[in-house]
Amino acid sequence: MSSHETPTTQSTETSPGPAREGFRSWLRDHSELGVSVLLFAIGVLVLGDALTMDVEIAQRGPVGPKTVPIVVGVGLLLIAVLLAVDVMRGGRGEAEGGEDIDLSEPSDWQTVLLLAGVFLAFAVLISPIGFPIAGALLFWGAAFALGSRHFHRDPLIAAVLSLITYYVFNDLLGVPLPGGPLMGVL
Repeated sequence: MSSHETPTTQSTETSPGPAREGFRSWLRDHSELGVSVLLFAIGVLVLGDALTMDVEIAQRGPVGPKTVPIVVGVGLLLIAVLLAVDVMRGGRGEAEGGEDIDLSEPSDWQTVLLLAGVFLAFAVLISPIGFPIAGALLFWGAAFALGSRHFHRDPLIAAVLSLITYYVFNDLLGVPLPGGPLMGVL
């Protein structure tokens, strides 16, 4: 071998596959597309609801109850498409200057799943047990999922928040919320 030639070495290591790693890297670099897909799906749901809304009784002029949901749905679809185009052209969201998170760390899926379970339980329980109790469980469960371990203080704060929310919506705003078994007491 002359002094100008460099030896070539072959790697005998096996990897999960260059195509798979390339796809994961592409997904990581284009993760904002997930937000775009979510915005698009919400826009389709909002538009679908707005366009199938029965408003014959409430219609009193050119601007009816369908107008705002249609504008919001179209806006969501437009933003989703513009965001997807920007991401595909190489645009990336800028991290806030005050963010102190390490993007190389994995996601905290335990907290995400706990919060999702709390919201699902709230949706299931609101009708049978009413908003005051279900809301208190929602507020306390969210605090617990996010790391608060004050077992005497958190339920009290959750109950107060739930009752205040119930009274604001039910009495002040006129939006009826299910009272559940506390209906006669409240």
